Amino acid sequence: MSGARVVLIGGTSNVGKSTVAQAVADRLGFECLSTDRLARHPGRPWRTPEREVPAHVAEHYGTLTVDELIVSVLDHYERLWPRIEELVTDRAGGGGTTSGLVLEGSALWPTRVATLTVPRTAAVWLTADDALVRARVRAAGHYETATAAERHLMDQFLARTKRYQTLMLQAVDSLGLQRVDAGAGRSVAELADVVMGAVGATDAVGP
Repeated sequence: MSGARVVLIGGTSNVGKSTVAQAVADRLGFECLSTDRLARHPGRPWRTPEREVPAHVAEHYGTLTVDELIVSVLDHYERLWPRIEELVTDRAGGGGTTSGLVLEGSALWPTRVATLTVPRTAAVWLTADDALVRARVRAAGHYETATAAERHLMDQFLARTKRYQTLMLQAVDSLGLQRVDAGAGRSVAELADVVMGAVGATDAVGP
């Protein structure tokens, strides 16, 4: 690694951002946070043993088109950006008074991150094949035994996830930013190595 004090890890849902970010943070002795902790958009629309799908989440995915879902989530990220920028600026300039930070989340939209002029900040986006993301979501939501209504919510979530990644990759590549394939059969440790190598020579993300 270079002298980076902040490492940003973006990507669509279910590509492994949280797991990889924690592994990178552990190696660096940094704190690990998710942008979801700053403000959360309607979450994953499938039941777990600990959680039913809230009515507003079911309505969100059940009534909006994929285009509307994308507009909604990107608008949310736009509103959230000032808080992200403030957090990154504070941690990057904190010297020895605060710990370094690994921040992960889909809210790290490439065109916004590219505007950062904060030194000692590096960024990388994780990607994965659509089939892998679909398999992970369906496994988490027990798709095979789900009702038709539950499957519809998962299908809408997956369609939004796929569209998000397509737009994200276009932005990452057009801006010449770093990305790493998180679905290439690598272990978490190997992915952490690749992420650290990808940001190792970076002194600042923006111009």
